Amino acid sequence: MRFRDDNPADLARARTAVMAWRAQNPAGTGDELVAAVGRQFHPDYGVVLRAVLFAVDRHRAREVTGIATGLPVSRGRT
Repeated sequence: MRFRDDNPADLARARTAVMAWRAQNPAGTGDELVAAVGRQFHPDYGVVLRAVLFAVDRHRAREVTGIATGLPVSRGRT
């Protein structure tokens, strides 16, 4: 699969599928993800699914540790 063959709808569908899978499999691996939801996508889409899983996990890690994204850092009380 070439990148230009991809479309935003496929990526949005992948994000939804990965987030749902991660919610049900909090300790699951990328290989398990591809085995479970990969058949819903193009056979070469596994690398994209793993990348989305990485992004989902990174976002959740920031939520757990309290790291806010996109917000200015507070330098103390005002």
